Amino acid sequence: MEDRAKVKDKKIAVVGAGLVGSLEACMLAARGYEVHLYEYRGDIRTMEHVPGRSINLAMSIRGRTGLGAVGLEEKVIKEHGIPMKARMIHNLDGTTRAIPYNKDGKCIYSVGRRYVNEVLLTRAEEFPNVHIHFNHKLLTTELEKGVMTFLDTSTNQEVTAKADLVIGCDGAYSNVRKQMMKKPWFNYSQQYIPHAYMELCIPATPDGKFAMPPNYLHIWPRGKFMMIALPNQDKTWTVTLFMPHDIFLSLDTPEALLDFFKIHYPDAIALIGKEKLVKDFFANKSLPMISVKCSPYHVGSTCLILGDAAHAMVPFYGQGMNCGMEDCVVLNEIMNKYDDDLEKVLPAFSEHRNPDAEAIVDLAMYNYVEMRDLVNSRLFLLRKKWDDLLSRLLPGTWVPLYTMVTFSRERYHLCISKKKWQDNVVAKIVKFCSVAGLVAGFLFAKTEAAHTLANSFLHQVNSLATKTLAVVDRS
Repeated sequence: MEDRAKVKDKKIAVVGAGLVGSLEACMLAARGYEVHLYEYRGDIRTMEHVPGRSINLAMSIRGRTGLGAVGLEEKVIKEHGIPMKARMIHNLDGTTRAIPYNKDGKCIYSVGRRYVNEVLLTRAEEFPNVHIHFNHKLLTTELEKGVMTFLDTSTNQEVTAKADLVIGCDGAYSNVRKQMMKKPWFNYSQQYIPHAYMELCIPATPDGKFAMPPNYLHIWPRGKFMMIALPNQDKTWTVTLFMPHDIFLSLDTPEALLDFFKIHYPDAIALIGKEKLVKDFFANKSLPMISVKCSPYHVGSTCLILGDAAHAMVPFYGQGMNCGMEDCVVLNEIMNKYDDDLEKVLPAFSEHRNPDAEAIVDLAMYNYVEMRDLVNSRLFLLRKKWDDLLSRLLPGTWVPLYTMVTFSRERYHLCISKKKWQDNVVAKIVKFCSVAGLVAGFLFAKTEAAHTLANSFLHQVNSLATKTLAVVDRS
């Protein structure tokens, strides 16, 4: 095993200075490595507008743990985060109802992606052993040798660099991963869902206040499509419209757009404003959503991928950023375990993290069905109440799936395993109720009329059992 002094002499290149890359650079620098952080864009702290994904993040414990590891959790959460304690469901008739995330009143936080990224970049710069290279687009890399070729877009010149370890944090369309895909025994799959998304905005009120109650994640569930809104620090709301791409294409005139909103989101028209809705909708374009699974996440002891480069997911569980930042925490824990021996650390990370990453990719897709459809189901709400009751009666034993995923660091694949166990318990209880109904019917059925009543009761119990099991199967 290499001694610690020699490990600290190693040079590590982190490709991608987004949230995950910036966090990983900080964590590696804290371990004593020389870190070079490469970013294809310029410094976002100097930009008026930063192109890319949503400006909002729903931060939970996994992301907070990553920030805490570099001393930034309190700064981001206390100074910038807006707590969201429940989903606020907007019905077609304009009424609303809140569905708390859990019985303990825990919340997730709406934070600005750009703000968190800027804070992490500034933190990285505070380490004397971190060197940030903006405007460097990765062209090629020799993975086993750690040799990288970049295009310096500020000078239009190619630049070659070398590192002992290359870590790709360069997103769902990762160039580092593309090089890994050329290697044998590398598994990769991607899936575009038929739905797309577009971001709109609810402005602050004329007196500078929130137009809706701020401590909620607002949802307009409409079956095949939905709309959500997260609060911003300037009292505006980032609104994201999700629906099949062909519906976006069909809304090709202001009249068609307004008619669509009058039917499906009537209360949102006044919140956004007709003119702003039309202007923003036609100034933007709908964007695709992709899921990515791959394995392993490493090549020997010289290359590793983290975040969306390893496991891109649709945004419906709010775990994309949280999972990516937790990657950094998990890697740090494994480096502690193996005393920075990269020949052991990298394969151990791939083996440990892959089942969890694939599990949350699948859960993210399921949660879209829940958010757009199941939240309006009485049986879904009944199951949620049942989960809340059992979690009170059996604290620590019966923990709802969403609570496990969002408010703990339980491994994602174990969250699913525990959910399946819970489903089996619910199924057995429902079946027991069916049998109990049958027995009660025959015990008390002394007349033909009583027999008829008992059979009717049994039919209703069985019907409820079937519907409940259907909800269990869907969840």
